[in-house]
Amino acid sequence: MILSRQSGTELETGATPVQWDARTRGDWTSCLETADAVINLAGESIGAGRWTDRQKERILKSRLDATNAIVDAMAAASRKPDVLISASGVDYYGHVEEGDVGESSPPGSGFMAETSARWEEAAMKAEQHGVRVATMRTGVVIGSEADAFKRMILPFRLFAGGPYGSGTQWFSWIHINDAVEGYIFVLEHPKLSGPFNLSSPNPVRVNQLARQLGEALRRPSFMRAPAFALNIALGEMSDLLLKGRKVIPGRLKEAGFIFQFPLLPDALKEVLR
Repeated sequence: MILSRQSGTELETGATPVQWDARTRGDWTSCLETADAVINLAGESIGAGRWTDRQKERILKSRLDATNAIVDAMAAASRKPDVLISASGVDYYGHVEEGDVGESSPPGSGFMAETSARWEEAAMKAEQHGVRVATMRTGVVIGSEADAFKRMILPFRLFAGGPYGSGTQWFSWIHINDAVEGYIFVLEHPKLSGPFNLSSPNPVRVNQLARQLGEALRRPSFMRAPAFALNIALGEMSDLLLKGRKVIPGRLKEAGFIFQFPLLPDALKEVLR
């Protein structure tokens, strides 16, 4: 069963789509009695609009409301799922200028760092009800239908691509196939719990990202977007571009997970073919 805020969702997997407001418990909660696992991906897109106070509230509440409803439903279920795997993001760590960032690194500061920390805290409450919990701190997804990636390559397609900000900030990314397989890997290994960095073992700096995007798209990559222009255009949301961290998927690698696309040029080639 797949819960969606959109009605009429079409699925190719044979799963049953069920409309849900992502806030409250409903008839779907009875399905938990027969579910072995729950994967929680619910949340307002962080790039859906300028981060006004109202939009920031929507981003935070959409994550907390959905997760709290799921955990509350688990608490009330007579037979509980074995595991809850809940989405999170590498923004959890805030801006880390230099040095490897692993799962034991402390949470950072800023809106998205605080949002990610509270999101994970809400999910971890399922442990109180005997449910294994894993949180997936995901990098920027490289995929043909990934919103952030589509926005990223648009300037290059228009011959206006290039680095943004200083270009020295770290960019932590993951190919869509590896992101999906990472969730499945944690799902199928019952001893794995807690936070996991779901990000390529080879993050790159933004200067390198721009160069490799230009090569993959056969477009120039020298049109730098200065930090002040991004601050004016995007406000606080510019943090998503101007701040970064060198995230390393230590726990996944230690558990034996193998990345299909560990290098950015190979990931771009597969997605943009």
